[in-house]
Amino acid sequence: MTLAEILASLFPEGHAVAVEYGLVSGHGPFRGGRLAVIGIDGNTPLGVEGAARLAGSVLDVVRQGGATPILVAIDSDSQRMSRRDELLGLNEYLAHLAKCLLLADRSGHPTVGLVYGHTAAGAFIATALATRVLAGLPGASPSVMDLPSVARVTKLPLDRLEAMARDTPVFAPGLDNMVKTGAVHAVLDPAQPLGPQIEALIDGSPAADNRDALGAERGGRPVAQGIAAEVVRDARLG
Repeated sequence: MTLAEILASLFPEGHAVAVEYGLVSGHGPFRGGRLAVIGIDGNTPLGVEGAARLAGSVLDVVRQGGATPILVAIDSDSQRMSRRDELLGLNEYLAHLAKCLLLADRSGHPTVGLVYGHTAAGAFIATALATRVLAGLPGASPSVMDLPSVARVTKLPLDRLEAMARDTPVFAPGLDNMVKTGAVHAVLDPAQPLGPQIEALIDGSPAADNRDALGAERGGRPVAQGIAAEVVRDARLG
C-alpha cells in the first residue's frame, strides 16, 4: 500500500496529514478524538533535520496532553549517510527521537509503528522499533542491517550469510523474519479497513515490552526462552 492508500483507509472521512521532504506529520479523526501521524515516506533517508522535526511533532502531542495515540508510518532508507550528519551527531538526534516516542508512550499516548515499505538501520530503530507495538503491511521490507552490509562488517562471504539467514530469523532481514523474532507484532490486512485494525493493536498493546517472549513463541528466538527462564530463576534465588 502507498501512504495515500493507508491514510484513505485509516481516515475515510478525511485527514490533515501532509508529507514534506519525505517527512510525514498531521492527524485524523479516530475514536471520537484524533490519531496523530508522523513518519517517513518515499524511501527517504533520515538525517538530523528530519529526526529533529519528527521528535518535535511527537513532543507537540505530549504537550497537548490527553491520550492521543501516535501512529509512526515508515517507508524510509537508512539514516542519512553523510559526513555532515555524522559530524553534527546524527546518532544523538536518532536517540532523541526514540526517547521522545518512549516519553509519549509513558505519558499515556499509545504508540503504534506501521512499516509499509523499506526501512533499515538507525532510521528503523529510532522510529518504528521505538513504538510500543509494531505492525507491518504485506510487501514491507524492514531490516536492522541488510546482508551485504553485514558481510562488509563481519568480513564473512555473502553467500554464507544468506545460507545462515535461511535458518536463523533473528539474524535475517525481511518482514517474515521480523514477525518470527517478535519485532513485528502483527501483519495487517490491506483488504480490510485499517482503522479497526489499529484500534485492535492499541487495545491489545502489552503492558511491557514482550518481543522476546513473542520471538520465543514463534520460534524465531530459540535462545530467548532459555535466557528468560534463567532470569526468573535467578530473581527467585536472589
